[in-house]
Amino acid sequence: MNLDFTFSDTIAGYVLEFQPQERWFLLETSDKRQFKVNLIASTYARTLRNLTEPYQDASGQMEHLLANEGQFVYVYGTFYPNEDSAQTVFEAQWMIFPAAEAGVYRQEEQDWWIEQIKSIATSYLKWQFNYPLEPINYKNYRTSINLAGSKKGDYLQETDTISRMIYGFASAYMLTGQDEFLEGAELGTEYLRDHMRFFDQDDDLVYWYHGLKVEGQKETKLLTSEFGDDYDSIPMYEQIYALAGPTQTYRITGDPRIMFDIEKTIDLFEKYYKDNEQEGYFSHIHPISLDPREDSLAHNRARKNWNSVGDHAPAYLINLYLATGEKKYADFLEYTFDTITQYFPDYENSPFVQEKFFEDWSKDQTWGWQQNRAVVGHNLKIAWNLMRMQSLKSKESYQEFAEKIAALMPAAGSDQQRGGWYDVVERELKVNGHHQFVWHDRKAWWQQEQAILAYMILYGVLGKDEYLKYARESAAFYNAFFLDTDDGGVYFNVFSNGMPYLLGTERFKGSHSMSAYHSTELCFLSAVYTNLLITKKPTYFYFKPYPRSFKNNTLFVSPDILPEGSIYISECFINDEPYTNYDGKALSVTLPDTDQQVRVKVLISPVQ
Repeated sequence: MNLDFTFSDTIAGYVLEFQPQERWFLLETSDKRQFKVNLIASTYARTLRNLTEPYQDASGQMEHLLANEGQFVYVYGTFYPNEDSAQTVFEAQWMIFPAAEAGVYRQEEQDWWIEQIKSIATSYLKWQFNYPLEPINYKNYRTSINLAGSKKGDYLQETDTISRMIYGFASAYMLTGQDEFLEGAELGTEYLRDHMRFFDQDDDLVYWYHGLKVEGQKETKLLTSEFGDDYDSIPMYEQIYALAGPTQTYRITGDPRIMFDIEKTIDLFEKYYKDNEQEGYFSHIHPISLDPREDSLAHNRARKNWNSVGDHAPAYLINLYLATGEKKYADFLEYTFDTITQYFPDYENSPFVQEKFFEDWSKDQTWGWQQNRAVVGHNLKIAWNLMRMQSLKSKESYQEFAEKIAALMPAAGSDQQRGGWYDVVERELKVNGHHQFVWHDRKAWWQQEQAILAYMILYGVLGKDEYLKYARESAAFYNAFFLDTDDGGVYFNVFSNGMPYLLGTERFKGSHSMSAYHSTELCFLSAVYTNLLITKKPTYFYFKPYPRSFKNNTLFVSPDILPEGSIYISECFINDEPYTNYDGKALSVTLPDTDQQVRVKVLISPVQ
């Protein structure tokens, strides 16, 4: 077949050879394919730029950077095909280098992710509340906000999207110590408790409403989900994510009311969602009978899935364990990951995990949109969280599963020409050796997050060079193409070539699917993994506990579950004054006996 038309595209790779006189260089992609790239008179270049930074021109350094063998670069240009494919010409129109120095990646700068989370959190404070011109008032929160941050006026407040934004504010405070972020987290948590929470005193359980419709002074509470896949049910993932923001806030303040809500929600999980006969948790329950086997649940009757089984860990459970150190939460985590390693692998049929199940753990491959399809990010999310758990309780099955995913995903789920990670693909069906795209070949921001964190922690814990390679490539793609340096925040989706996709709800900065969660989670944990495991740079973390809020007046400050003995507290300050009553190795601070809320600042350092 003769492809007799020109087309523009992106190539990402490593420079093998540069011929400055002849104005071309040889580029090798991540999977070892080679392209000859011609420079033209108008070719220009830039380096990565963080949010709030001006344009970072690198045109004058372009030839110097290309002269370094192994230099990583993104090249956008035009293919001029020829009947003889070997004679096809590719001309570079512009390039993006990770940094202005050869072999350097700007995303590994000590404050890169800290500055990024600060910018994202500041944008959401402005978009949702017009802060600092107006006070933070969650009555003004709206689920849908457009590309530039304007509200869509749909009057809907979804519990999960508020909770996820609270998570972002709390995480931003932990990295920056800026009080407006903690104020946003605490006021949001209070709003959830007052407006979205139902405490069933008869059952002694807490439920969370799907959301509110707010019109003037009138509030209409929505118990069941309004989202199509879950309509007229109480999906477990909504109850799970209602805890995400409050739990991260609890890590900072120790507010006992938050712990009450967390414990009573977990009791809800254990009483109505857990399958005590065949393990795991059901994905949906009926809003009246609270029975997961109710016939009216239709396609959600007696089902289990990744969200109901695995999402406990990243959404709230790991953070709850970090805040308390309690064995019962470690046991819950172990149960979660044992269930995942037992039932999710399906390698005799596909490189992707099986995600949806019937009650007896047989495969559900006909459900809704998922059918027999893979969500690339869920595979990577499992690998990431297995490696977190591996540092809490080491098991051969955890590491083996995580490394299996890490080995298979680049070929099965990534774009090895352009960089980045795909969305939903057929688990088994292939076209010319490629897993068939279900709807499109676009790349979503949250799936990039899962890849970045998975390979960062894999490298940080295991030290294998291929994991650092994929971590760097994944983070570079995200920072090159997903940051909206014009309006703030990050894009929901980009085309396969990295250009932003700005149609429909995917052009929004706030929606049912997006609310400052994955972007800020990425910043928080990338700062942790990069600084403490990869580049070995001490990092400050901030807390503001209430008096006698934590058990035994002990504040645990470990930023994530990292290998035992890999980090320690090297400095501690209370209200900005040096403080010595801490256990560096145990990553704990014994708080002063006071009636005042205190600001705790700790410098956490890697063991060199």
